[in-house]
Amino acid sequence: MAQGSQKFKSQRPGGSKKHQPGRQKGPKKGGRVIAPKKAHVVQQQKLKKGLEVAIRNKIEQEVTQRASSSLHKPLSVIKGAEKKGNPAAARPGTSSK
Repeated sequence: MAQGSQKFKSQRPGGSKKHQPGRQKGPKKGGRVIAPKKAHVVQQQKLKKGLEVAIRNKIEQEVTQRASSSLHKPLSVIKGAEKKGNPAAARPGTSSK
């Protein structure tokens, strides 16, 4: 009985768990968005966001206006190259945050 080589590898019952290549171990990358319990918090955040964007755009306009008035030749503002896959880059003055 014990003579010769083994032709198969014995397995324990319940021990055959296959590895799933698609699943990652550990926590997922990236930020988490938790829905607020109160709707007025969302409205406050939206208002705050709009004000931040408006203030940032106004400051940028003032800086370019002052810079162009102090120079002897007109100032030309060059925008960055637009990416094909990013629709937010196509609209100037908007932020991703």
